[in-house]
Amino acid sequence: MRLLISMTALFLSVILLQLSSGGVGPLDALSGIQLGFTTAQIGLLGSAHFFGFFIGCWWAPRLMGSVRHARTFSVFAALGAIGLLAHMIVVNPYAWALMRVASGICVAGCYTVIEAWMNAKVSNENRGRTMGLYRLADLGGSLVSQLLISVLEPASYISYNLLAILCCATLLPLALTSAAQPDAPAAPRLRPMLAFDRSPLAVLGVVVAALSSAAFRMVGPIYGQEVGLRTDQIAIFLASFVAGGALAQYPAGWIADKYDRRWVLVGFSVAAIISCIGTAVITGLTSSQVMLTALLFGLTTFPIYSISSAHAHDFASSDERIELSAALMFWYATGAIAAPYAASELIEAFGPPALFAMIAVGHAGLIAFGLLRMRARPTLSERTPYIYAPRTSFTIGRLLGRSRDKR
Repeated sequence: MRLLISMTALFLSVILLQLSSGGVGPLDALSGIQLGFTTAQIGLLGSAHFFGFFIGCWWAPRLMGSVRHARTFSVFAALGAIGLLAHMIVVNPYAWALMRVASGICVAGCYTVIEAWMNAKVSNENRGRTMGLYRLADLGGSLVSQLLISVLEPASYISYNLLAILCCATLLPLALTSAAQPDAPAAPRLRPMLAFDRSPLAVLGVVVAALSSAAFRMVGPIYGQEVGLRTDQIAIFLASFVAGGALAQYPAGWIADKYDRRWVLVGFSVAAIISCIGTAVITGLTSSQVMLTALLFGLTTFPIYSISSAHAHDFASSDERIELSAALMFWYATGAIAAPYAASELIEAFGPPALFAMIAVGHAGLIAFGLLRMRARPTLSERTPYIYAPRTSFTIGRLLGRSRDKR
């Protein structure tokens, strides 16, 4: 208990970081619409964020080795605050894209520091409780951050200033903690092909997960406005997606541990396609029904990443887990860079339903490849436990690695 209390500073930083970074995506989308940005330009902002995220994941471990945890965290938080504050100084979609690169670097870098700090403090005895609280802080902050746009006026300096204040506030818990900084961990080697070697299906699964999540979070506000939702309703619409994903974790884990994970991936993808078709085709829905479609979309798509990750780790040895987690995050980031811009181009050409048509096509490909992989090799009798895997940094594997091994 004493150790968990000492980690309160880390959990509070996670919540503040989520409130700041989680709010900027939908706020950018709504601000872009008000300022006359094209749909493609708004999608570019989401892609730029994940490009920055990739840079931050790679850079953060190396910077920690040079200036330690606290200074590294300060650097990345400052980049995030600068990116937010500069929005209403230079009102241009391509300048905003550069600012979103800074925000992405901030998110990845801050999470890398937090997770490295946590990994140095936990032991096998308290790892489960610590990770449970960490996931609760991460998902809780993400859920509330989607609701922030109901009170943030689009294209307003005050709105971006408030998010920048939250970003700066992430510094306070770590700056005021009396806990000693741990030694800097070695940067994980980035071996993207390791994930392909262990499970090509898992690689496609995390790319499809990125296609679903990154596109929906960035371009979802455009869809919401096109179907007639008010700003406060768009906030609930996005929060419903996150809530659906949170609710899905326990049943998804139980099913994934009980049955062949390839069939589980196929089943969730079938459900995701049904959800996408229903959302894209059915017209005249009430606002409550639109919220329900977002909840169902989160239920069916959110667990895809964790199921794919668990399937890949079934074929990995203990000493490969950190590098395999980093490789899977690399492929997720790759898909997330491409997804928002591609979705925005399709919406501009074919209208809002094209967002869900694109996601449905991705899941159809996952189904076809999953059925093909079942013919390539049999399932394993001994498997790693299903673990909800946050998509936060390349170093998350350090926290999850031992939890996957049989105890």
